[in-house]
Amino acid sequence: MRSFHFPWQGVLAILLCLLAIPALPLLAADAAAPISSGTTFVIFILIAAAAALSFMRLSEELNAAILFFGAHAAAWLLLAGVSGNEGKAQASFFILIAAAWLLAWRCVSVLSSMRAHSTAGSYSLRLLIPAIFGVWILIIWEAITRGAGVSLVLLPPPSAIGTRIANSLPTLWIDVRQTILTSVLIGYIIGCASGFAVAILADRFAFLRRGLLPISNFVSALPIIGVAPIMVMWFGFDWQSKAAVVVIMTFFPMLVNTVTGLAAAGNMERDLMRTYASSYWQTLFKLRLPAAAPFIFNALKINSTLAMIGAIVAEFFGTPMSGMGFRISTENGRLNLDMVWAEIAVAAIAGSVFYGIVAINGDVLASVYPWWADVIQDLFQGIEA
Repeated sequence: MRSFHFPWQGVLAILLCLLAIPALPLLAADAAAPISSGTTFVIFILIAAAAALSFMRLSEELNAAILFFGAHAAAWLLLAGVSGNEGKAQASFFILIAAAWLLAWRCVSVLSSMRAHSTAGSYSLRLLIPAIFGVWILIIWEAITRGAGVSLVLLPPPSAIGTRIANSLPTLWIDVRQTILTSVLIGYIIGCASGFAVAILADRFAFLRRGLLPISNFVSALPIIGVAPIMVMWFGFDWQSKAAVVVIMTFFPMLVNTVTGLAAAGNMERDLMRTYASSYWQTLFKLRLPAAAPFIFNALKINSTLAMIGAIVAEFFGTPMSGMGFRISTENGRLNLDMVWAEIAVAAIAGSVFYGIVAINGDVLASVYPWWADVIQDLFQGIEA
């Protein structure tokens, strides 16, 4: 028995396979293209074999590979069988989807316990584990909407959304360029840079710190749906008003986080810098900014999502004939829900990529910080002199 162990996900997957047998067939008798008995047998074998092999004490890499293949191959066969037979899935279909999902769960558990032996392997694991989570959200979504015959108006399946994305790439690109590459990026850069600069001034001058922080809490509580139409009236219907909303949404998180981070350095370290007769700028660049770096990078990551939300919501209140918020609003009125979901999917992907770029660049900036900190410190000391 030492050669075997019994993870509960594998045991439950086999039990679900046994439960699905008396509930066969997978589709109703009046299905247009029923799943063949051979395909059904292969699905059972894939799930049961992957679960049984997971009981053996194999290497973590081999175990994860077997579970990955068994779970996703079975899910692909099930989804391929229900395509064109919407609303005809029986209980056994959903039971086998649940069994395949348990195998994927076990696969993620194995991957999470693995220790990478290289930087590339570490990044691969960090990408693969959330990717499996995301794929299974789509698989379950597809299985429920197609298997239960959910109306496309209420909730289209991911495959329909993907088809709409593929067929609407020119329109989506115009919207991405208007919203993300113009409004979001410009507003994000201005908001974060100005928030950081004002935080340095607030740290330098106590009256600014005491006056700005309460106001920042007040402004942060303002509803975006109230601010957006005012910005449209002030700056017009083009991207400038959306960038202004993004600036408001990103300025204060950066201000508050930076001020908090600059106060994070310990008293002992500050006393040591004073003992060395360090100037304000030397203390700032050598001690306080490194201590504040986690706070600043957290603000950058938070703002990457706030900027997307702010720009898209602002486009609901007036925009040229393009933009993601404009498209969502107009297509929702036409009940073109697949296009609405396509815009939402593109926005989610773009936001995730934006967040990832900020996170990776944070690591890069942390590695080169000592070099450019010396350069900027010398510049400020020259100005002060």
